[in-house]
Amino acid sequence: MAGIVVLGLDPGSLVTGYGVVNEVSGRLSLVAAGTIRTQAKAPLCERLAKIYTGLSTIITEHQPNEAAMEDVFTAKSPQSALKLGQARGAAMAACGVAGLHVSGYEPTKVKKSLVGTGRAEKGQVSFMVARLLGEKENWAVDAGDALAVAICHLNMRRMTRLAGL
Repeated sequence: MAGIVVLGLDPGSLVTGYGVVNEVSGRLSLVAAGTIRTQAKAPLCERLAKIYTGLSTIITEHQPNEAAMEDVFTAKSPQSALKLGQARGAAMAACGVAGLHVSGYEPTKVKKSLVGTGRAEKGQVSFMVARLLGEKENWAVDAGDALAVAICHLNMRRMTRLAGL
């Protein structure tokens, strides 16, 4: 596949969204999008293993050049924050083993990059993702968030290159 392929990730201990986007000469195209779902009653170690192995398979299949992930935001409880951090760690480990550099982005930066405001609603972000990719919104919410992170990374990468940084 020509161009740059980015794996976007929206990690969660129950649902991890992923989106693979290819950019060639500033033109974006959807490669893949989906979710890795775990069983809520399964032990945490099994859920983390499923995230790791699922992402390892996706990385092998799509051969991304780079990865981007939503940074941890403040969760409802310390327990939720810890689980989210562990899911993020499993995703980072899968990327690290594959030799992928992972860039992190705050949710507000992702939203601002796509919609123009850091307080955009999920529906607005998903709408822009679909328009930028020339696709219909036929993915899960978590996959849409992951695609948004991938597009944000490509935008930031392009701006950095243009600024000569």
